[in-house]
Amino acid sequence: MKTIILGCWIFLCTVWMIFPKTVWGISIEEEEKLSREFMAEINAHYEIINDSVITGYVTRIGEKILSVVPPQPFQYHFHVLKEDSFNAFAGPGGQIFIYSGLFEALESEDELAGIFGHEISHVVCRHISQQIEQSKKSNIGTLAGVAAGVLLGATGAGAVAGTATAVGTLAAASSIGLVYSREHEMQADQRGVDFLTQAGFNPNGLLTALIKIRSRQWFGKDQVPTYMMTHPAVEDRIAYLSTWIEANASTVNSLPKRSNVSFDWVHTRLLGMFGPVDAITRLYQSDVNQNPDNALSQYGYGLVLVRSGNRKSAIDHLRLALAKRAFDPVILTDLGETYFLDGRYDESLKTIQGALDISPDLPEGLYYSGRSLIELGKYQEASRSLEYLVRTDPDFTDALYYLGNAYESQGNTADACYCLGKYYKFRGEYRNAVIQLQKAFELTTDPDKKSEIEALLKEIKKKQGVFGGESEKKKHP
Repeated sequence: MKTIILGCWIFLCTVWMIFPKTVWGISIEEEEKLSREFMAEINAHYEIINDSVITGYVTRIGEKILSVVPPQPFQYHFHVLKEDSFNAFAGPGGQIFIYSGLFEALESEDELAGIFGHEISHVVCRHISQQIEQSKKSNIGTLAGVAAGVLLGATGAGAVAGTATAVGTLAAASSIGLVYSREHEMQADQRGVDFLTQAGFNPNGLLTALIKIRSRQWFGKDQVPTYMMTHPAVEDRIAYLSTWIEANASTVNSLPKRSNVSFDWVHTRLLGMFGPVDAITRLYQSDVNQNPDNALSQYGYGLVLVRSGNRKSAIDHLRLALAKRAFDPVILTDLGETYFLDGRYDESLKTIQGALDISPDLPEGLYYSGRSLIELGKYQEASRSLEYLVRTDPDFTDALYYLGNAYESQGNTADACYCLGKYYKFRGEYRNAVIQLQKAFELTTDPDKKSEIEALLKEIKKKQGVFGGESEKKKHP
């Protein structure tokens, strides 16, 4: 039931932005507020891949496209959502998502940029607002019925509650028009290819990405990509893009050929850390057997071996990758993390310190440095490392949990409860959050901290009123 309630909320948030209505008027300020609420619930209930290497890369691609886009009212954010589906979408307030399943299927930076260019164009063209302004047909009752129909539709209430990701349920609304129109899709492609070529990306990438998405439908009815449902007219779009590329061959051919080195490393990291374990293990095991000198394959194999629990072999393969890319701070951190998971805390700390000497702000390095120091009983040093991480990367909320532990080990219960309260609030575990924050309020003597805690408790109370209780629990770090 809680999943259905949450799904309705996220669905209605999205409907607010995409479905025509008569009661609400959307301003930039209202959309920004909606964006914050939308992201709070996404973060509390679903897994956004919070890896600095992957997120940093997709953000750089998105920002390169935005560099040629007219001034925007929103601060754009780019996310990879851990879902196997072939999908990407633009949420309220410039929140751009690509599903890990689609990212894994892509083969070049141009293809990734093509997907982002199209989604950015939907936001730039204000297609969501146009649909709101141009229609006066729906009201709140209609929207509630639509939400219930989508969430409880063809597969039945029980099945949806157990299997559907609320954001993904948008796809099921295609039959009632909760999708972009063909005109919007064409306009987004027209603007998109313009943005892509100005930014130096080859629009062939969007074409080949769409062909990959289309090919997925032949695997069976249940495998039709959600992208084809929320983004209709894929055949027409492929035909249009093919014609446009042919007509603008001189422009396209004059674009510099882009290196895929960064894409290949990030793509390998995504597969190794988040892809299906059995399939990725077979893939990289075959690769390293055929080409043992390939650093990418050794790296991907090492990462997936960590996930399967074979840490000894993982360390061997990560070392082989590091031998080909000496002093790579990311591989050093991955190696240090593996030592940590294997209980080798001294080796972990030494290896990660080497990574931080090269890249002092690397979030994963700071995180595992702090955790290793806790295990070694060096709580003050751990606090400094984790405090710095929380300041420089507020989205790395798992650090709050261990920072709280480090404070508690030093007898600083007030700050420990404060950190744990914020951590549980972010996760949507409101009962635990309230317990910790109320204790922090009682113990702290800092008036500014008391005011902040009161505001956090007020926000939690509001959310509990909307959702009626706890979110679904995520696994603790």
